Amino acid sequence: MADVHNSATRSRNMAAIRGTNTKPEMLLRKGLHARGFRFRLHEKTLPGRPDLVLPKYRAVLLVNGCFWHGHDCYLFRWPATREEFWRRKIAGNVARDTANITALRAAGWRVSLIWECALKGKLRWPDEEVIDRVSLWLSSDDPVLELRGRDSAGNEGQG
Repeated sequence: MADVHNSATRSRNMAAIRGTNTKPEMLLRKGLHARGFRFRLHEKTLPGRPDLVLPKYRAVLLVNGCFWHGHDCYLFRWPATREEFWRRKIAGNVARDTANITALRAAGWRVSLIWECALKGKLRWPDEEVIDRVSLWLSSDDPVLELRGRDSAGNEGQG
């Protein structure tokens, strides 16, 4: 199927997509800050520049878009045009994510991966529940937390 936009329009649309300060990221920041958590943003000295860094808890939060990070959920669909480019691009993102998480864990950081589908779309969790889960994780000793959207049966989407 051909793209519905011409090349210039598609380029403009893709360039407008944010990499930082996304709606899901802002929702988490606002909710955690309201609960008294203090954090740094996009710390350049850490692998992958995590979205939120909480040094007091030795924890980082990564808020990943399902499309850009190749999440296996209903929000992700392979583009029908330039398939080879997109497969290479997204596979590279996934490989980089894996390497960054491994490096963070090796450096002693606790890592939380929060997928876009947990915060948006038909299978999202209520915002307060996501903030509750992250807050509880921050106060625990668990090394990893992964939040994803609920499955179609309404079951927990936590990995």
